[in-house]
Amino acid sequence: MDTNPFANLNTISTRPKNSLGRFVLKFIVVVVGAVCVLTLWAYIFFISAPRSLNTYPVSLQISSGDTLNEISVRSEEMNLVRSKTAFQTMMFILGGDTKILAGTYVFDGPQSVVDVALKISRGDRDVTSMKITIPEGFTNKEIAAVFESKLKKFDAQEFLEKTKSMEGYLFPDTYFFFEDATSADVIASMTAQFEKKIKDVELGGKSLEEIIIMASIIEKEASGDDDRKLISGILWKRQSIGMALQVDATFKYILGKESRDLTVADLKVDSPFNTYTNKGLPPSPICNPGLKSIMAALEPETSPYIYYLHSSDGNVYFAKNFEEHKKNKANYLK
Repeated sequence: MDTNPFANLNTISTRPKNSLGRFVLKFIVVVVGAVCVLTLWAYIFFISAPRSLNTYPVSLQISSGDTLNEISVRSEEMNLVRSKTAFQTMMFILGGDTKILAGTYVFDGPQSVVDVALKISRGDRDVTSMKITIPEGFTNKEIAAVFESKLKKFDAQEFLEKTKSMEGYLFPDTYFFFEDATSADVIASMTAQFEKKIKDVELGGKSLEEIIIMASIIEKEASGDDDRKLISGILWKRQSIGMALQVDATFKYILGKESRDLTVADLKVDSPFNTYTNKGLPPSPICNPGLKSIMAALEPETSPYIYYLHSSDGNVYFAKNFEEHKKNKANYLK
């Protein structure tokens, strides 16, 4: 019989140490395993590109108004990304979820979800920026024709519908648009440019509408920069004395005819834009004037003249009264 009272002490004291060691070992194994699994998951869904099932290049078309979820589903269906959830997560991280630019995104080969999200969040569209110039004096219809010939997704009919009340307020200038720009993009740019150009303009007691209507007439009536303010002074003078403006430019807007082609019957056409039969300004602008014509409408030049005419050689001849005007017509209109 073992009478040593301390015989089992070593055995008893080592059991807790062995249990704690096993627990720590298991914990480490679990943590390492979880890290490995997470790393593998992250690699598969975020870093590695999906197995190629596509014939590249592949184009992802994003339209205005598409939600992040719609884009994510479409990207997964096209096999651009392995997981729509991983794609959405990356878009949130990159801050690209709040404003996704519409357009065509082209992928030349398999890419990771990180690369796909980076391309879209940066708006790295595969379209070319185009330089488009709208001359001073173009009507909305003429503007629509220019953009329709240049931009793939521009809808001329939609543009004309949306700009029915904007004649005169689409600023003529040189613009740069992506080739997939829409009519809404064009309208936004042109109206913003108009606001920018006239924001510091003093109207001198007249309404903006009056100034733009007069400027549109000046744009069509003046043959160059030198006579804009002089013609402006004559037209404002005619209005102030109750005389009809009698400008031929409005007939091109009504009938599409140049001055030389107008007949006596044309001058009597029933239209609020007929400035021979109606006194005062027409009801709205007849074109989209440039800044020089707008400034001419604001800063008319005082002169003794009340009449003017354009000769066939491109010059403008002024007259103080109707008798002088008749002589000018006899001498210079041939």
